[in-house]
Amino acid sequence: MHATGNTGVSDYVRFIAPALIAITVMNNAFFENTYASFVRMYYQKTFDAMMATPLTVEEIIAGEIVWGATKALIATAIMMAVISLFGLIRYPEGLLLLPLAFLGGLAFGAAGMFCTAIVPHIEQFNLPVFLFITPMFLFGGTFFPVENLPAWAQKTADLLPLTHLVALSRSFANSRIDSTALTGIVYLALFTAVAFPLALRRMRRRLIK
Repeated sequence: MHATGNTGVSDYVRFIAPALIAITVMNNAFFENTYASFVRMYYQKTFDAMMATPLTVEEIIAGEIVWGATKALIATAIMMAVISLFGLIRYPEGLLLLPLAFLGGLAFGAAGMFCTAIVPHIEQFNLPVFLFITPMFLFGGTFFPVENLPAWAQKTADLLPLTHLVALSRSFANSRIDSTALTGIVYLALFTAVAFPLALRRMRRRLIK
């Protein structure tokens, strides 16, 4: 690692800082819509109480997912404030990290809610965490470039939502927005468009027996 410019900030720190924002989005949205939502559904019976109101199941679950995305957005804003103190985000392009955080939050929140719909017991969230979240955390371009992976691993990484979220976060934070950003946005939008209604459908099946 070596210093860049007059800021004394290393290349690696500038590389990893935007990735930490992407990880924050993933963790806040996914874990809010898995462990926290499961507790509200199974132990606190919050969903049962809400279903006694005019709210539909779809509205309740959609609200849960949107809340997960909102938590991701709030956490991102806090992260941006801290990281900006070290000159690691370039503005005004860096402001695009906020809508990106909400989109990423919807994607991971919907994925988390789908897991909540299918796991019978709370301890079984270990499976999606170790099979879905942890591999993305390690191989989604967070700590080293995806290009350093073998060809087959690069193709696998391209299928992971965190890979695209990290790449977009890095592009926006460093004001390096090009045509590849559109690919990442389209991927996250399509992932959300599939996972969101799937989560609603599976949760409806679980709550209404």
